[in-house]
Amino acid sequence: MAHSALNTGSTKKIITTLAGAALVAGSLAGCTSTNTDDGADRLQSLRDAGTITVGVAGEAPYSFEENGELTGATIALHREIFGNLGIDTVEGVNADFGALIPGLQANRFDVVSAGMSILPQRCEQAAFGDPEFNYTTALMVPTGNPAGLTDMQSVADSGLRLATMTGAIESDYAEALGISSQQVAAPQDGMDAVTSGRADVFALTAISLNWMKTNNPDAPVDVTESFVAEIDGEPQVGAGATVFRTDDQELLDAYNEELAKITSNTDAYLDIVGDFGFTAEELPDPSLTTAMLCEG
Repeated sequence: MAHSALNTGSTKKIITTLAGAALVAGSLAGCTSTNTDDGADRLQSLRDAGTITVGVAGEAPYSFEENGELTGATIALHREIFGNLGIDTVEGVNADFGALIPGLQANRFDVVSAGMSILPQRCEQAAFGDPEFNYTTALMVPTGNPAGLTDMQSVADSGLRLATMTGAIESDYAEALGISSQQVAAPQDGMDAVTSGRADVFALTAISLNWMKTNNPDAPVDVTESFVAEIDGEPQVGAGATVFRTDDQELLDAYNEELAKITSNTDAYLDIVGDFGFTAEELPDPSLTTAMLCEG
């Protein structure tokens, strides 16, 4: 590829499985979704149908299933934004993280709702909306952080066993730093690797690890302070966004217009995503644009 994922930094994600008939039904519906052959009038066709199908990868707190219901920060954003565009129903279609963009291209769903990092190689395959979340990385370690780990370089220096998500940017960080990491399929697998002693540390986005720790209070793990990874002295700053097909420009533009009303107002932003552990620190930096991230 012309650009390395590390040139953009950030994270994202993931391989996992969501259970539930609702998502299975959404998947079947997504195969014959509201798509047209050339993307023309997609926005109007979605309005007419009243439903949009979104590809999800089951990573809390971005988009996941809880008690049989599709939920998460990106889902909450999409219900608000697409509702404002006259599309009242958001249905989820589950896919492995690495299959989300191919699924989008194959019309399995209308957009990707997974907080996906904006990376140059992904921008060659699909169109990203404006940034929705700033990303930082953290480390899940045994209680007390006995090795005193603080960032990816400290893991490299320690020689400890690292677990990373398949397809996640942390796997690229590890490779760039010469760390041999074991790949796990889902966040829970990473936590299990640490608690069982199969790994000494698990690297993932800070917001995801903190969510896991909060929702598994008895697990014998801690989460380090978040950090921006550095590779060859370069901070790996990045952001995540909704992903569209390249021929859905009208839909993307309408989405961005509604998104800007939210991200330009901290209170409005936190009203939508705050319940999922997001804070003003995750509010996208207006100086960090999709065009910049796509260029690396």
